[in-house]
Amino acid sequence: MCGICGVVNLGEAERPEKRVVHQMLEMLRHRGPDGFGMYCDAQAALGNARLSIIDLATGDQPIANEDETLWIVFNGEIFNYIELRAELEQRGHRFRTHSDTEVILHLYEDLGPACLEQFNGQFAIAIWDRRRRTLFLARDRLGVRPLFYARAGNCLLFGSEMKSILAYPGQRAELDPQALQEAFTFWSVQSPRAIFKGIAELPPGHYLLASPEKFEIHPYWQPDFIPPAAPRPAQEYLEQLESLLIDAARIRLRADVPLGAYLSGGLDSSLVATLIRRYGQSELETFSIAFSDPAFDESAFQQQVAAFLGTRHNVIECTYEQIGQVFPQVVWHAETPLLRTAPAPMFLLSGLVRSKNFKVVLTGEGADETLAGYDIFKEMAVRRFWARRPDSKIRPLLLRRLYRDIAHLSDGQVSFLESFFRQGLTETDSPYYSHLIRWNNTRRLTRFFREPPQPLTHPNQPLPPAFSRWTPLAQAQYLEISAFLSPYLLSSQGDRMAMANSVEGRYPFLDYRMVEFASRLPDWLKLCGLTEKYLLRQLGAKYLPETIWRRGKKPYRAPIRQAFFARPPDYLTDLLAEKNLAESGYFQPAAVRALMDKAARLETLSEVDSMAVAGIISTQLLHQSFIKDFRLNPLREEHIQRYVAL
Repeated sequence: MCGICGVVNLGEAERPEKRVVHQMLEMLRHRGPDGFGMYCDAQAALGNARLSIIDLATGDQPIANEDETLWIVFNGEIFNYIELRAELEQRGHRFRTHSDTEVILHLYEDLGPACLEQFNGQFAIAIWDRRRRTLFLARDRLGVRPLFYARAGNCLLFGSEMKSILAYPGQRAELDPQALQEAFTFWSVQSPRAIFKGIAELPPGHYLLASPEKFEIHPYWQPDFIPPAAPRPAQEYLEQLESLLIDAARIRLRADVPLGAYLSGGLDSSLVATLIRRYGQSELETFSIAFSDPAFDESAFQQQVAAFLGTRHNVIECTYEQIGQVFPQVVWHAETPLLRTAPAPMFLLSGLVRSKNFKVVLTGEGADETLAGYDIFKEMAVRRFWARRPDSKIRPLLLRRLYRDIAHLSDGQVSFLESFFRQGLTETDSPYYSHLIRWNNTRRLTRFFREPPQPLTHPNQPLPPAFSRWTPLAQAQYLEISAFLSPYLLSSQGDRMAMANSVEGRYPFLDYRMVEFASRLPDWLKLCGLTEKYLLRQLGAKYLPETIWRRGKKPYRAPIRQAFFARPPDYLTDLLAEKNLAESGYFQPAAVRALMDKAARLETLSEVDSMAVAGIISTQLLHQSFIKDFRLNPLREEHIQRYVAL
C-alpha cells in the first residue's frame, strides 16, 4: 500500500522539476511513511511513498523492467501475484524483486492494458513508457484505491489524493458547484467529477492512456447482473460461495507483516474473522469501535464473536466529544463534504490499529451491496409489491417489518411512514426507482445553498446497455455499487480513514470473483422475502453462533448532532460565524444559523437536518483547509531515498 504521484509533460520536452514532485510526494507521507522513491527523466517524474507490506527488503518503488523502458509506481495489492509471477517466469521473464509491483510491470510488458483482466486486487497503477512517451493509469474494478488527475498547461498531473495535485505550482483549490450539489444529493461526488474544479477522478474499472498524440479513457470492467439461464440447486450455490469466500480471505492474508481484522458485531465481519482463524492464522488480533451512546453501540456482539473465536480483542470507545474534535482531520483526509460523521470513528479505529503496530486489517465491506443486505433493497421490494395495488391498506403494513423499531410506532407515525414511502410509488418504470426516495430526501439539503441549484434527479453516468434487462433487485444493486460503494463507503469510510494512519484495509467480499458470482445468483438467494443476504446467512449458520448469523442488519452510524452540540468543539463557533459563511459563499448564513440553533436546542434532529449539519460543517472545513489556509507539508529531503536520472 502506498501513495503515488507524478508529472508527465505531454508537450515540448521539459524536465519536470524534481523538487516539485518531492513536494507532491510529501503531501502523501501519511499513506506511506516507510520509504520514498522517485524516477525522473526529461519528460516524466514518478513518486512513491511506501507502506511496506510485501517484500520488505527489495520492494522499493519506482521499479523498472529489464531494459528500463518501463517504470511503475503502484498503490495497492495484487493478491494473485504469486501465481502470475510463476506464469511469467515460465515465459522467460526475470525478476529483481519479490514484489507484486514488478509482476504488474512484466505483465503490462506482455499484454498492455489487457493485463488488468488478470489481476485480482485493489490498486491504482501508473506506468511510464519512456520509449513511447506514454503514461498508463489504471484503477481497480470497484474503486477500492483512489486515483486523481489534472492538466496544468502541457503537463498531466496525477496523485492518490487531490492534496498532492494541489501541491503543484499554480494549482488552486476551488469547489465545483456541480460536485457540491452531487455530494448533497447522492452523499458523494460521482466520478469522474471531483470536488475541486480542474481535478478529475479516474472511475473504477477504467484505465487512461496519455501521450503527446492522444488522451484516452477506457472501461475494462463493470458489474453484470444477467443470471445464468439454468439456475442450480441452492446447495451448489452455497458450496461455491463458501469456496470463493475462503479463497478470497486466504489470498488476502499474503503479507510480510502481521494482519488483523475489524469486528463490527455483524454477520459480514464475523464471517471474515472466522475464516481467517479457520483457514489462515492460528492467532488473530481483532479491532472494534464501541460507542458511549448505547443507541450506536454494538460492543456486546463484538465481544461475543471475539470470545467465540478466541481473538486478542482491542476496542476504542468513541465519545461525542472525540468525534467532534477529530472531524477537521477527517475532512482533511476525506477531501470531500460529508453528510455523516461515520468516518470519524473509523479514523479513530485505524489509529488504534496503528498504535498496536499493525499495518493491515481485513474487513467485511461489500457484502451488503453484492448480496443485498441494505434496507434500501427491502424498501424497493415492498414498494414494488405495494405499487401493484396502490390503494391497498394491507400492503404498506409490510414497511413495519423493515426496521426493528417500527413495530411500536403510533398510528400517526405509521401514517407518516406510509406517506413518505408513497412518494413516486407507481413510477416503477424508472430505472432509478429504488433510489429516488433517498435522493429526493437528501436533495432537500440544497435548500441551505446560497444559490439553490436546479435539482439533480439521478447521477449523470450512463447506465450499462443491459441495465433494462436486469431484475429490479439487480438494478438497485448496481445503483448502490456505482453511486455509493466506491465514492463514499470505500473512500470516505474506507481508504481515506485507514490510510490517514498508514493502515491498509482488505475486503474479501470485494474479490472480483465474489462480486461476479453474487451478481449471477438468483434474487431469492440474496433477498428471500424480506430476509437479507439469505445465502450468506446459511453460510453463517455453519460457522457462527446463532445470535450472530440470525441477527438483523444494523447499519453502521455515528452520532451527528451530539458530536457538535453536546460539548461543541472549539473550532465550531468561528467556522460557522456569519462572516465566514459569507466569505466562503456556499450557504445562506441566516438559514445555517437557524439550523444550528435548532440543533443546539433540541435533543433530536430529523435525518435530513442531521445530514445538513454534517454537510455544512464539513464543507466549511473543506473550504478552510484547502482554499483559505492550504498549507504544504514541510519538505523533507531526507525522505527521498532514491532518485534515478536518465
